[in-house]
Amino acid sequence: MTNILFERLGGTTGIKSIVDDVVEAHMYNQAISARFLPYKEQPEKLAIIKKHTVDFFSAGSGGPVTYSGRDMVTTHTGMNISPAEYINVVDDILTVLSKHKIDDQSRNGVLAILWSLKDMIIAR
Repeated sequence: MTNILFERLGGTTGIKSIVDDVVEAHMYNQAISARFLPYKEQPEKLAIIKKHTVDFFSAGSGGPVTYSGRDMVTTHTGMNISPAEYINVVDDILTVLSKHKIDDQSRNGVLAILWSLKDMIIAR
């Protein structure tokens, strides 16, 4: 097994597939769907958000990708995301990683990244 999380997640192609499935899961998660469903009516904006998310996780997991989006604090300021909403997001991501048969070590790596971001996202 490779040591680079980016490769263990399937590279850019794997991360894109994971992001697509995570966004879909968020749209069906009643605790957070209100934040995501409006993007169904804005496919261009949704595509941009997904691309930034793929780039962010690709770069953050050791991939040869440069993230050019806004930082997490700027992106989430004014959204007032609750701790419970954040946990729902994390749960959706972990469920999708399991669906994609991502191993426990890699899931824990993603969880560590998500946990490191929480103070930049919650209650902004």
